[in-house]
Amino acid sequence: MKALVFHNPKKVSVDIVKDPEIEKDSDVIIKVTSTAICGSDLHIYNGFIPQVKPMVLGHEFMGVITEVGKDVKNFKKDDRVVVPFPIACGNCFFCNHNLTPHCENSNPNYGPEGGTLKQKGGALFGFTDLYGGYNGGQAEFARVPYADFTLRKIDHLKDEEVLFLTDIFPTGWSAIDWADLKGGETVVVFGCGPVGIMAQKAAWLKGAGRVIGVDFLDYRLEIARKSAKSETLNLSNTDVVLAIRDMTQGRGADVCVDAVGMEAKRSIWEKISNNLHMQAGTIEVIKLCASAVRRGGVISVVGVYGSPYSNFPFGQIFDKGVTIKTGQALVHHYIDELLELVKSKKVILDDIITHSLPLDNAAHAYEIFCDKKDNCLKVVLKP
Repeated sequence: MKALVFHNPKKVSVDIVKDPEIEKDSDVIIKVTSTAICGSDLHIYNGFIPQVKPMVLGHEFMGVITEVGKDVKNFKKDDRVVVPFPIACGNCFFCNHNLTPHCENSNPNYGPEGGTLKQKGGALFGFTDLYGGYNGGQAEFARVPYADFTLRKIDHLKDEEVLFLTDIFPTGWSAIDWADLKGGETVVVFGCGPVGIMAQKAAWLKGAGRVIGVDFLDYRLEIARKSAKSETLNLSNTDVVLAIRDMTQGRGADVCVDAVGMEAKRSIWEKISNNLHMQAGTIEVIKLCASAVRRGGVISVVGVYGSPYSNFPFGQIFDKGVTIKTGQALVHHYIDELLELVKSKKVILDDIITHSLPLDNAAHAYEIFCDKKDNCLKVVLKP
């Protein structure tokens, strides 16, 4: 089959690789009909999360079942399904507590310490050997473990309407749900990429009174205004912390969401500091959140971070009494509720797609997505 394969940082290609096979009786094989490139894929592409061996990337995908393991009861050949990005068994302690990204059984590198190069949480599709070594879905076919627990059937909806239930909408929803809105709050989302815009949509659905998107690229801010109906601030020409305080009677936002993570823009001095401290990327967005959030407010972090960081603003966070919530999205926990929102047209997900390309063009798609060329916000690939 054809698949997008990571070889080295900045080097991916569409190669012919071995077709996936049923490995355990709880597996299915799906023919991928749509898959997307996620900002998290760029962490591998750019070398922020290490991967030594070639790997098929992609954790946002859906398709049609072509083969079913003998223990699979809830699905059959030709069922059309969407695939949550965390790989979870459904039976361990964490799965039973709706914490499926921390599944104890899916990742051979699982461990209670976390955050190291040896102990991670549950497995993720196409997300390095550290997270289980499972090939991803930017391919013609994909193997899906624990099918009965993982998959959701899709009927009468186009791929593009539901594809983002795999990751970015549940991720944006998680950021807002963790903040426990009561109604009328001001929510600021740093980052108007796909996850950030989904968080802005979720904020309205969860009762926010005001939603503000922050970015440094005008085209992304324009999409946020059109797609999420948000107010916007441009980091390039605005002191956003002062602006947010001016918009909130001097207090700051009730909730700040970091939808950027470690690959925010960095100065040359930060890059030098990273080398000295052996850390990847930057925590600049967390620092902005710590300043922009009101006392007693909430910071939700759904942007990915991969290492310890010096100069973490804990004194400021402590003094302000801020709550921080963070982690991988609880996709299995939220997906049924979110699918109903899509079915009822209470939310539209496909209006952020800027590029739809054949899988054969995936390497080019990575380039324009990574470098933000051609006003690229979200790419869907068609195998």
